[in-house]
Amino acid sequence: MTRPTWWGGNRHIVYTVVVFIALASLDNTALAMIPAMILPVSADLGVSEVALGFMTATVVLVTALTAVVWGFQGDRSNRKTLLLAGTIVWAAGTALSATAGSYAALFGFQAITAVGLGSIASVGFSVVSDLIRPGRRGLVMSFWGISQGVGTLVGGLVASQLGAGDFRRPLMVVAIAGIACAVLYVPAFNPPRGFREPELEGTEIGDEHVIDRSQIPSLLRRPTNRWLILQGFTAQFAYGSLIWATLLYQTKVEAAGYGEPTATKVGGIFVAVFQVGALMSILAGHIGDRLQRRTTRGRAMLSAAGILGAIPFFMVFFFVPLRGLDVTEGAGTAQLIPEVLRELVTNPWAATAFIAAILAIALTSADSPNWFALISDVNLPEHRGTVFGLGNLTNGVGRAIGNGLTGPTAAGLSSALPPPWNWATGLAVFQVFFLPTGYCYWRAAETSGTDIADVRATLADRAET
Repeated sequence: MTRPTWWGGNRHIVYTVVVFIALASLDNTALAMIPAMILPVSADLGVSEVALGFMTATVVLVTALTAVVWGFQGDRSNRKTLLLAGTIVWAAGTALSATAGSYAALFGFQAITAVGLGSIASVGFSVVSDLIRPGRRGLVMSFWGISQGVGTLVGGLVASQLGAGDFRRPLMVVAIAGIACAVLYVPAFNPPRGFREPELEGTEIGDEHVIDRSQIPSLLRRPTNRWLILQGFTAQFAYGSLIWATLLYQTKVEAAGYGEPTATKVGGIFVAVFQVGALMSILAGHIGDRLQRRTTRGRAMLSAAGILGAIPFFMVFFFVPLRGLDVTEGAGTAQLIPEVLRELVTNPWAATAFIAAILAIALTSADSPNWFALISDVNLPEHRGTVFGLGNLTNGVGRAIGNGLTGPTAAGLSSALPPPWNWATGLAVFQVFFLPTGYCYWRAAETSGTDIADVRATLADRAET
């Protein structure tokens, strides 16, 4: 079929990247919905908060497991078709979740959602990595990472506001948005593998190189891959627990004397505002690109410093109380947003929480874009979706454990510590897992130079051949 002249041009590529960023954002929006509506879902379906925590952890795990399969298939077949199919699956699962009348039904529909979400994670990453030149991967991947944070923020905000009275409405809104995004993706560019690699420019090399199962052991033997995959397991213990931060702040608002509906809305607004620090990911990605041009250790060392430096600020964020909170009981979202923003300026406790959250999230924002870029740098184009899927699997297992154990840990502490302090302590316990994460990045910094040189040499050989 004859393509129009603009097909594959710069504007078409920019359009495709934007659509992918929107897809990645919706991916995390869908994942964040139920955790932000724990209280109303629990009341509506008559199920415990711990049971809902187990369900959300399972959804994360299923997403990670299926991402490996999606990623492997994406490295050997048409990635555009797979992404369209995955988007339709998760949107359908989310829409069905809005109809659930029981815990079992909601669990099953969320599992369907998780299967579709796995495609966005691994296949989407593979495509985006082929649309970006190596020297700009940190910067552009920062937008990919931010989109996920924004998706989590939007999911928590939409769910806490629209779902305070009825948890079904925000689920249907996100499902419709998913279908709309699938329609936008239809005219997107489907790049050949290695499209932006300097060594392959001017050649027609691309989709003839595909992965097969025999190559997977060699990918796991690559030293940098091992450290990048392992760091995600430990890091996600801590990151996975953070999904309960919305509930922590909801219980802080309740402890300040407000009812559950108001606490649900105000807690959601607080946590949404705190996510502003994630915008620092853009700067972190740019700094990672510049450091990487100076030394192949640059990205990994920057990520290690950010992860370790964030720990004390997270501790302040968890334990600072919301004393003297002054918002209107029973008010709507439109009224509560300016009142919460005013508290961040006039209330020293709220201001302390805000500053601590901004610094903690800003520091950890160095992790995401540079991890994405390193996975691309140390792997051949036809291997990236699979390696990302494997990394996403360990991330998902760690995140599921962190997510699933935070609730029981907080519940176990409730006999000695009343809410919100049981939740604050439960979240704080999981921050210790950032320590081995920093060590993994330090080891990746030692091996990445050799692995990057090997990839560049292989691509050069292909071009010469």
